[in-house]
Amino acid sequence: MALRLEGSAKETLEQGRNRLVMAGVIFAFCFVILAGRLIGLAISGIGTEESAISDADMAPPVAVGESKRAEIRDRNGVLLATTLTTASLFAEPKNVIDPKEVATKLTTVLDDMSEATILSKLASARNFVWLKRNLTPHQQYQVNALGIPGLHFRSEEKRFYPMGALVSHVLGFTDVDNRGIAGVEKYFDAQLGGSDESPSQDLMLSIDVRIQHALRDELSRHMSIFRAIGAAGMVMDVQTGEILGMVSLPDFDPNRPADFSGDSKFNRITLGVYEMGSTFKTFTTAMALDSGTVDLQGGYDATEPIRKAGFKIRDDHPKKRWLSVPEIFMYSSNIGAAKMADDVGPKKHKAFLAKLGLLDKPSLEIPEVGAPILPPRWNSLETMTISFGHGLSVSPLQLGTGIAAIVNGGHYINPTVVRRGDGDVVPAREVISAQTSDIMRRLMRLVVEKGTGSKATAEGYLVGGKTGTAEKAVDGRYKRDALIASFVSAFPMDNPRYVVLAMLDEPKGNAQTHGFRSAGWTAAPIVGRLISRIGPILSINPVDEDSEAVQKAMFIPINSKEKKLASF
Repeated sequence: MALRLEGSAKETLEQGRNRLVMAGVIFAFCFVILAGRLIGLAISGIGTEESAISDADMAPPVAVGESKRAEIRDRNGVLLATTLTTASLFAEPKNVIDPKEVATKLTTVLDDMSEATILSKLASARNFVWLKRNLTPHQQYQVNALGIPGLHFRSEEKRFYPMGALVSHVLGFTDVDNRGIAGVEKYFDAQLGGSDESPSQDLMLSIDVRIQHALRDELSRHMSIFRAIGAAGMVMDVQTGEILGMVSLPDFDPNRPADFSGDSKFNRITLGVYEMGSTFKTFTTAMALDSGTVDLQGGYDATEPIRKAGFKIRDDHPKKRWLSVPEIFMYSSNIGAAKMADDVGPKKHKAFLAKLGLLDKPSLEIPEVGAPILPPRWNSLETMTISFGHGLSVSPLQLGTGIAAIVNGGHYINPTVVRRGDGDVVPAREVISAQTSDIMRRLMRLVVEKGTGSKATAEGYLVGGKTGTAEKAVDGRYKRDALIASFVSAFPMDNPRYVVLAMLDEPKGNAQTHGFRSAGWTAAPIVGRLISRIGPILSINPVDEDSEAVQKAMFIPINSKEKKLASF
């Protein structure tokens, strides 16, 4: 009996030993398989940084888990740019069994890629090749559902602009690896991207998307009405230099910049430089009054055109009589402006424009800023022509900033697209006296009340401004059939807070304008409609423009005595 029990125990032990041996063999086999797979991956280089770099078209992707690129918001906290985590699709061509079949299947999901393009990637001899970066969640799901061996996903970051084209020229855009290559994205790339030593920081712009939308809407509308090839505009706070709106048309969607032409990405406000026509008479008049060469009771004989060095300077709408300074400004007399500037002299004229920032490249927190084009020499003739906006090309940004200095009490403030803090000290330099600034405000108001800018009227907002129409200079010659029409304004003129500028590139006249295409007919109406829209947003209370108090504050005498005070 004891022997039988002992035999049974031995049999049980033997079975247990066999089972343990079998389990050990299975585990060993699994470890061998895993080790072999790991060795194969190491040899092939799949997933290593080196293999990613070997792709000629793409740099290594941003690794998830690193600090995301910071957000950009408008002055009220509205999101303008953010970073989203997305999936990017890559392939291991050596592990793709049937490249042609795979290419055919993928075109059903990646409808923006041709079968030939996908097939060429899958036929590559590389171990790693990008197929498409930054897929949508639905695209990722569809690719997964295809169940194709050799295809994999990698998480990356993609810059996203919720407002689309609305603020495109200010924001700029980033490349596929989230590096800023235009606009504030490039200028503040280090701050937005951050580093191991310095974390990324959000950026708050001076732009107000409500103002930006109204500005873009009015420019787009009038660009269509007058069949212009381009348009541009800006709204600036004259006390802080903050730009609340900046639009250049045509524009582009920064979410897909590659789909748009270079012309769409060209910023007409900051990068384009143009002869701005009679808007320069604002600077000429302020200079003459501030220097004391003439006063409001003075004037100049505009009976006959000026002939100098083989050139003739004449008025578009000649009065053929002596004109007072207010009349010269109100009627936009080239003859009067030229004589006014010549009395000041070329040296002082050039120095005055330099103080207004019109002779140097302006400072702004975007890279796309153009430098003015100065005449090769600056003598009496140049001073005369520049006095009414011909012979010196500046950007609309420079024009608007200069006008802000004329109306804000006489202080030049650098423009900015970054919101200033409530307690920030705003650096400024005096360019004209407060008294001259007050006179210029009333003269600009006169232009809208009785002069060439009447179509810029915005009831209750005391708009003042100056028209400017100039032939475009192309290859050293003027094109008579191509105009730059602009209107630069400020409001309310009893205590200016904002400068508003609108420009149309090559507008065409229509039946509504009786065929005229000058600034008074084409650009001025943009400003009038825009100010009516943004005045309430900016908390500017409309006033009764016909009230005695307003009329007294804006009154300026118009002296039309038939006498000659100039040196001509």
